[in-house]
Amino acid sequence: MPGRLVVIGEITRTHGLHGEVRVRPLTDHPERFARVTECVLWDAARDRRESRRITAARRQGDAVLVSLEGCRSAADASVLVGWLVALPEAEALPLAPGHFYPWQLEGCRVLREDGRDIGRVTGIEPGAAQDLWIVAGDGREHLIPAVPEIVVDVDLGARRVVIRPPEGLLEL
Repeated sequence: MPGRLVVIGEITRTHGLHGEVRVRPLTDHPERFARVTECVLWDAARDRRESRRITAARRQGDAVLVSLEGCRSAADASVLVGWLVALPEAEALPLAPGHFYPWQLEGCRVLREDGRDIGRVTGIEPGAAQDLWIVAGDGREHLIPAVPEIVVDVDLGARRVVIRPPEGLLEL
């Protein structure tokens, strides 16, 4: 299964005796689980992926209970705890113009307004107030708060982000 995946949930535990799993949604649209019929289960720690059919999904509070083809018992479900529920990148929900998914930033060059190169986005660290973009360059790693006062421009087509870092941010 080549290709980039978009993670929409994480299997957190089993549910009941008949193989259901409890999924923590990692999407702003958890209702989409009810419309997904095929997914990729991804054990990111071992980079193991397997296609699986979703046979049923229903909300339970903040979680989604999911039934997967071939998962008939609590023992079957227990081996999937910690796995991610993902879709091919092509199935990501479209966004409004000017918006982007955090994973789309990975690999983008990060520059100051004056054109000086800072590095490349290597990851996103979710935060309580705002996400922190992890930018690696010149043997250092910087955490850039994803706020409009700092992020001046994001051009996904050019794979470029322009920032206006406050005094001292890049020296931390």
